Amino acid sequence: MSDCPENRLLTLSPISSINIAGSIISLSETVITLGVTLDQTLNLCININKLCKSSYYHICALRHIRSSLPDDVCLSLATVLIHSRLDYCNSVMHGVSASNLNKFQVIQNALARTVSRSPSSVSASHLLSNLHWLPVRKRIDFKIPTLTYKVLSTQQPAYLHNLILYHQPSCVPRSSSQLILEVPRTKTEFGRRAFSSASSQIWNDIPLPVRYSPSLDSFKRHLKTCLFTCP
Repeated sequence: MSDCPENRLLTLSPISSINIAGSIISLSETVITLGVTLDQTLNLCININKLCKSSYYHICALRHIRSSLPDDVCLSLATVLIHSRLDYCNSVMHGVSASNLNKFQVIQNALARTVSRSPSSVSASHLLSNLHWLPVRKRIDFKIPTLTYKVLSTQQPAYLHNLILYHQPSCVPRSSSQLILEVPRTKTEFGRRAFSSASSQIWNDIPLPVRYSPSLDSFKRHLKTCLFTCP
């Protein structure tokens, strides 16, 4: 049997409620934490569908008034009302299914066409490049190493810093000088989505000059350039 969370849940006895001090508390299929809706399988489908619905609503509203807006004002509204929703806590989207990521990409493409007032015949990737917007998957790959850089630089928050270790091969006494992180061993695809694993994997793939950036602003600028140029 596959080791995915859905199949593991099938082996557990169903629980509909719990008894706390004589009070019966019904269990919910979802929980909202920091604005992110988590379901029983942690596949984030419910959260993604909710974000898609609210994003499409704002895109439709923006289309109705697009002709009356200057380009810079429309771009600002698109960033605040829609792009911020796609970017919020998007690091938890690392490793989700391609179909779920594609839902977000369709939204971003629609937003780019609305801002640029371009027909569907124009390539979406061309529009994103003109707007200097990273595609959804690369925005996730931007968020995680940015957070990793902050954690390595400030050693805060401690609960994340404790999850990151420099790789220490026996033949190189000071491997931390290469800023290579230890990738923990995981047996499941779900485990590879965890911050301790995802941050190290993505960080180690970043070119060394980018990792050596002297400041956060410099790191973000060079990382964005790197993600734009890589396939």
